[in-house]
Amino acid sequence: MQKESDTLDPLLSLRFFVTPLHTCSYFADRQAITLVVDPDTTLNSGQYSELSALGFRRSGSHVYRPHCPSCRDCIPIRIEVDKFSPNRSQRRIWRMNENIELITRPADFCDEHYSLYRRYIQDRHPAGGMDQDDPEQYRHFIQTDWCQTQLFELREAGELLAVAVTDVLENGLSAVYTFYDPSKLARSLGTWAILRQIEACRQRNLKWLYLGYWIPDSPKMQYKSRFTPFEYFDGQGWRQKE
Repeated sequence: MQKESDTLDPLLSLRFFVTPLHTCSYFADRQAITLVVDPDTTLNSGQYSELSALGFRRSGSHVYRPHCPSCRDCIPIRIEVDKFSPNRSQRRIWRMNENIELITRPADFCDEHYSLYRRYIQDRHPAGGMDQDDPEQYRHFIQTDWCQTQLFELREAGELLAVAVTDVLENGLSAVYTFYDPSKLARSLGTWAILRQIEACRQRNLKWLYLGYWIPDSPKMQYKSRFTPFEYFDGQGWRQKE
């Protein structure tokens, strides 16, 4: 089990700040505090990989971790890809979507991607703030200068079905955000994107796929717990959950 003290050295030069109380993104009746890396810092790949191993996530150029004093519901999780075995439902999703082609692209702005992103946000997260994103805000959301980010396009017969924004770490991949055609819910494209990211880790000999935060009481985040076995970070180290 990896201890927090084992990963501190590359991070000694970093400054961290805590935000004021703000509305929780997952529970409207709760207030949250976030621990953030100094936004003026230019990270390197090693630091970002170590921060990911301590439960941090990236949104645009901001790297953060929930820091709420009375709540520990945001649980960082990752999949050790060599131990993962798809369940019956995931095997069915794989077969149903096996004609989908994965194309890897750099994280550059693309009108086709942005159009799909807007459709997805307006359908799945209306009035959540992101539905107002203009092209520049979208660009800042997916890109950062200090990280190698790739866009995993999922296409069928040339039609764009989904895009998975994926960061390349030293020891794994980080699933930053996935958006897909909201008219094709029956295809389970979000699950399919994670399965393809797991496969990409295997092909690149990378050990982990980082999935961000599992929030047991949030229905929107329940899907992450279906990728078993997974590891969760308890603040001291990573532990396995079958």
